[in-house]
Parts: sequence; C-alpha cells; structure tokens
Amino acid sequence: MGQFLKYVFASMLGFLLVCVLLFVLLLGIVAAAGASFGDKAPTVKKGSVLHLRLNDQIVDRGRKDDLELDFGPFQGAGRTGLDELLESIDKAGRDERISGIFLEPTMLNTGSATAQEIRRKLLEFRTSSGKPIYAHSEFLTQGTYFLASAADSVFVVPEGDLDFRGLQAQLTFFKGLFDKAGVDIQFIKGSNNTYKSFGESYTETEMTPANEEQLGALIDGIWDQYLEAIATSRHLDKARLDQIADSMLIRQAPDAHRLGLVDGTLYRDEVLALMKKRFGVEEGKELELVSLGTYKRASVKGDDVITGTASAKEKVAVVYATGGISSGKGDEESIGSETLSEAIRKAREDSTVKAIVLRVNSPGGSGLASDVIWREMELARAAKPVVVSMGDVAASGGYYISCNANTIYAEPNTITGSIGVFGIIPNMQELLNEHLGVTVDGVKTNHYADLFDVSRPLRADERALIQELVDRFYENFKARVAEGRKMSVAQVDSVGRGRVWTGADAKRIGLVDELGGLEDAIAAAARMAGLESYRTVGYPEQEDLFKSLMKSLNAQASTYVEREVLGLDPDVVRQARELQRVKQATGIQARMPFTVEVH
Repeated sequence: MGQFLKYVFASMLGFLLVCVLLFVLLLGIVAAAGASFGDKAPTVKKGSVLHLRLNDQIVDRGRKDDLELDFGPFQGAGRTGLDELLESIDKAGRDERISGIFLEPTMLNTGSATAQEIRRKLLEFRTSSGKPIYAHSEFLTQGTYFLASAADSVFVVPEGDLDFRGLQAQLTFFKGLFDKAGVDIQFIKGSNNTYKSFGESYTETEMTPANEEQLGALIDGIWDQYLEAIATSRHLDKARLDQIADSMLIRQAPDAHRLGLVDGTLYRDEVLALMKKRFGVEEGKELELVSLGTYKRASVKGDDVITGTASAKEKVAVVYATGGISSGKGDEESIGSETLSEAIRKAREDSTVKAIVLRVNSPGGSGLASDVIWREMELARAAKPVVVSMGDVAASGGYYISCNANTIYAEPNTITGSIGVFGIIPNMQELLNEHLGVTVDGVKTNHYADLFDVSRPLRADERALIQELVDRFYENFKARVAEGRKMSVAQVDSVGRGRVWTGADAKRIGLVDELGGLEDAIAAAARMAGLESYRTVGYPEQEDLFKSLMKSLNAQASTYVEREVLGLDPDVVRQARELQRVKQATGIQARMPFTVEVH
C-alpha cells in the first residue's frame, strides 16, 4: 500500500517539478524555438552525409515546430515523425549535396511494422540514388539490426554484440494481484469469441490454449518475415539464419562477422575513416554529418514533397488515428470519436481534398465510439475515395473504423483483425467489505437500476443481459465488416472471434487488400481520384506547440520522479496503471487483447 501511495505522490510531485523546471527550461526553449522557427532553411554543405540515429520514439505524424529536449526528466522523450523521416530519406536521395546515409541506432523505439516501412525506404534510397548507407553501432538489438541490415555495410564495435536469438511474446497476468486486493474481474466476451483474450490478463494465471495458438502464429509470422528480409539483404540462407538464432551462435561481435551478418568489427572512428575515403573527403577535414532534425527543415532546389507537388491546389488528406478509442475529444496519442469524426468530416467537405487516407495505429477501445467513427467513414466513402493505411496495429476497434474503406493497406507484420467484443465489470465486494471495512447499501426504483454496481457480483439475470448486449454488438461488428469487405457474415465470423492476424495473413483471408505503407496508400488514393499533381494535408489540426509541450513536461516529470526520486519499483507502477486501465474499460469494448513488442 505504501508503494502504491508513493505512485500517487509521484504524479503530484511530478507536476510541482514541472513548475520548478519551467524557468530553467525557458532559455533552452527560446533558443530551440529560434532555431526551429527561423525563416531561413538550414545550410547543407556539398558532400554531407545524412546522420540517422533513430533513437527517439517514432510516431506516425511529426510536427515542424518540435523542440529537441533531451536532458534530465526529458531524456529519451523526443519524437520523430515517420512522415518526416520518409520524406527526408526520399529528399536525400535526390539531393546532390548528400553523399550517403550514416545509420547509427542504439535502440529502436517503434513497432515492427513501422520499422518495416523505414527499412523499405532505406532500400529504395540505395536503389534509386546509387548512394551508399553505412550502419554502425556498439550493440545491435534484433530491432536495430533489422534496419541496419538494409545498409550496404554493417559494422559493430569489436567488443560489442549482435543480439540474434529469436522472438518471444510474454504476457503479464494480474489475477493474483486482484485476488490479493479482493477484486473479482467479471469478463464477458462474445459467446464464440474464443480468441478475444483481453480479460484473461485479469482472470487467468497463464495463457489459454486459444490465446497461445494465436500469439504463437503471430510471432512465427513476424519472425519469418524478419528472416526473409535479412536473408535477402545479406545474401544468406534463411534456414541457416534460423539455425544461428536457435543455437545462439552469435555470442560476441566476431561471431556476427564470421557468420556474415555484419561486414566487420570496427570502432566508430574507423567507420568514419572508411566513409571519408569513400566520399573523397580531403585529409585533415571532418566528414560533414547532418542530423535528421536539421535536414528535415532543409530545402532542395526545385524540390517536391514525396507525395506530389508542394504547390498543387488539389489535395490528398491524411487523417491520423493513433491510440485507444474512446468517446469525446482525442489528442495526438488517443482517438476521440468527436475529434476524429470532425477531422474526417472536414476532409470530406473540403472541395480541394480529392481523396482521404486514414492512417490507423490503434488497438481499439470503446465499441460505441468505434461505430460513430465508422459512420463518418461511410459518409466520406460516398463522397470521395477513402484508403486506409494500417501502421503497427489496427485491431478490434482499429479494424472496425477501417473496414469500410475502398482499399486497405497494411504492412506484412501489421497486427490487425481481432474482430470481437467484450465487457469488463469489476466486483469489489471483498476489497470493500473484507479489506477496507466499507459496506454499501441503497435503494432503487427499478430492478436493473444498479446493473453496473461494482460493490457486488453480477446476478445471473444481469450477466445474461450483458452477454446479450455483447453478442448483439458482435453481430453488428461482423455485419459492418461483411458489408465493407464484400464478404458473407459467416466468412467474417470464421476469421473473427477475436483472433489477431499479421498483415500478410490478413491479406490472404480477405481482411486487407494490399501490402504496403503510408506512401503506397497515399499514391493509391491519388490514382483513385485521378490526380497527377497534388499535395498532402494532415488532419486533425495539431495541438498548439506549448500546450503539447506542457503535457509532455508533466508526463515526463512524473516518470522521472517515480524512477529517479522515489525509486519506485516499475512493477508497482505497472500494477497501479493496470488498475486504472481496468477502471477505464467501461461499456462494450472492441480492443486488442495484448501489446506485442519486438526487440
């Protein structure tokens, strides 16, 4: 209990810390703002090399006015927009001042589908421009190596390592925690939603056979695509790569070199010396490295944006849908039915917008909110071409809001599907009565007036009523998918029941039309609208920079206090947040059952 109170105190102290830090930050913010907002584009010297570290969190949508804060509580809190990253790599390929790319990642803070999209862009850079990519790191994780393997030359520090041992998906189960707290999680899913396992984290102590089946198939599919990509780039046998991982034959950097996964074991200065020789840098002069933050603001003579002509009047709208789905307002990290519906509606009503791309990166959430957004998508499709681009995850409610598009694009390792529904109602009777000594009593006018009372268990008739509501929503979900995908309800049910799929499998079973990324979806939307010259515009309107900054300061400062000041056990923090997560999962939910991270 003391640890839990510490967690609450950390949030309060975090806010106070923000206030104290504001004065210290002010000078840095003004300086950074001056650099970011200046009218003059940065100067890029001829012979420069685009330097990509890619250590910040990579999100779908960047912002031109982002400030780079990377100290104290804000260390590692930076964000890189996938849209800006892809545009910068594309621009570097056409820019005569750029000789090549130096890729120097340490950790990859993004999902596997986003990594796949970046990797494909790096390969395109090499092919279209003929310019080389050098990759180097002290330690390559499986995620950073996936990107690095797209380079012409890959190096690792002699005493470094390459982590190459296969994928693992591990779930955390909170039943024991809730049992100790005296909370019974009443999880009600669609009657045949065998694979809808969200609530099992609270009601089980281990994976059910169905969940183990779907999760095993998911990571097997991602691993197969991973091996295929590396085998192709490194000219290695795919089966041999699998054997290397299975026996963990890479235990130090020289092993990776001997087995052909890297081109050498060199220190950074030695790699820079190789690059200087390759690019003809005179003796005694330094290699000109230009960061992504600088280069994204640089202009190229006669340059067009990657998706068309920057000055064109006709537009393709890219509507970003990121995060969990709930009713009401949303922001850059969450989907609110009101905010997203308004954004789609504005794009639909703008006569200069000829096509719409909905970029979805969501595990789902509220079933009702998902249906409200679905309706706005239906209206948009009746007015102009609508294409969905799925990112790392577009599952459950994320699939619900996607299913009626004209065309759906997904990466091969996008996590999608999870067509299923559930409801969660915690029963806190034991917690209140036995542990806290609190009793609850009251009066009501009608039998079901206290239907969602958490101070007691559900009665049999109440459980049956909620089951009916859940099943009815699942029938509606299937009908929406069947209509949008031109499938029968029976076909949807056969691939539904809460099961998640990779993008590649989703294409095979008819839930996805094409494999590709955001750029592919934008190009398809433009073709469908008959556009030759166009530009992209983003929706919803982005939050004011300083308002966004204040939210980030508060969140990052709270985390800093938890970790550095109070020394809280991460497990305690996770448990507290899990309790909050259950509390917020009210109403009928269309949400993916788990989060998958590949390292």
